[in-house]
Amino acid sequence: MDPRRNPFSPGAGSRPPELAGREEVLETVAVALDRIRNGRHAQSMILLGLRGVGKTVLLNAMRRAAEGEGILSVPIEAPEGQSLPAMLVPALRTAMLKLDRGQAAMTLAKRGLGALARFVKAFKLSYGELEASLDLGEIGVADNGDLEADLIDLIDLAGAAAGERKTALVLFIDELQYVAERELAALITALHRARQNDRPITLVAAGLPQLAGQMGKAKSYAERLFLFTSIGPLGDDAAASAIVHPIEAEECAIEPDAVAKILAVTEGYPYFLQEWGKQCWDAADACPITAADVDLAHPTAIAALDDSFFRVRFDRLTPSEKRYLRGMADLGEGPFASTAIADHIGRKPSSFGPVRASLIAKGMIYTPGYGETAFTVPMFGAFMRRAMPVADGAAAQGE
Repeated sequence: MDPRRNPFSPGAGSRPPELAGREEVLETVAVALDRIRNGRHAQSMILLGLRGVGKTVLLNAMRRAAEGEGILSVPIEAPEGQSLPAMLVPALRTAMLKLDRGQAAMTLAKRGLGALARFVKAFKLSYGELEASLDLGEIGVADNGDLEADLIDLIDLAGAAAGERKTALVLFIDELQYVAERELAALITALHRARQNDRPITLVAAGLPQLAGQMGKAKSYAERLFLFTSIGPLGDDAAASAIVHPIEAEECAIEPDAVAKILAVTEGYPYFLQEWGKQCWDAADACPITAADVDLAHPTAIAALDDSFFRVRFDRLTPSEKRYLRGMADLGEGPFASTAIADHIGRKPSSFGPVRASLIAKGMIYTPGYGETAFTVPMFGAFMRRAMPVADGAAAQGE
């Protein structure tokens, strides 16, 4: 069929044509943000889930909805290796400039810009545009060189500026699990203090499942400050809607047994649903899309996932990390006892400490329970078996 009319768009953070099965979490965030704007209490929200469940898509949808209601958003993605101050400075500067529009010379937003400039200087960050604002800051505000104390000042001023404009300021942070523990602790403390001061500022963030433990370790009261929401694969009805409705919107149809095949192979993961939907549309000669079209599209969909969704993560791994994950893959999709993985590879569990720590830091594995290990990427075990066949020495033991 005509690829120009293909409604499916697999891609990192790409909004699907039908955002099915997420209505409840979207409404929960919308209510919380409206309460905060109106001076009422609501917990910040953290979305937790594996790769491919649509956390980034949800975060973007929440941000767009908030902006549509006049709430100011600060979108941030936390890449590996970048400090929290370096991420916050440009985002908060943009927010302060928006809050400062049309206001008098000494608004809270201008004070915030000055404090932000001093923060840049204190932490030796590179952000030249703020240097001209140094004279606007108050000495002793966000310029002590202590991240926790200075971030408290910045967040509080940003929240106060939002309150002056009768709105709320929301930090939308993706991949929050990559923020270092010390910096995460400072952010949690700053948000806690802002809440105590009744500032209309909050956080909506997304991360891998280990993020809840990281935040609890950073600050013991994190579980009371944040609402942790697990985002998993879609149920059958929502997954079917994500396939059927976009096709029907193009005045086409898909047979029920074809839908059943797609649901079985994708296990309801939104990214995989998009990939199979795209490939099935392209494989079909005419409407309706049939089960035979799904079978025809299967190798192409697997190849597309291998070349993009899986490969981009595989290529970041060291040889020892690949061997460890290949050992996990021999056992299935998990979760697995860490001792079982070591036994399979033929090594002592203690010898894998650095490898496991590195894989957790890279967001490849997590610990769903004590002594357990699991992939953060759905179906990654099957990919590892394709990428490193045993016949090629993938399961070679030792270094």
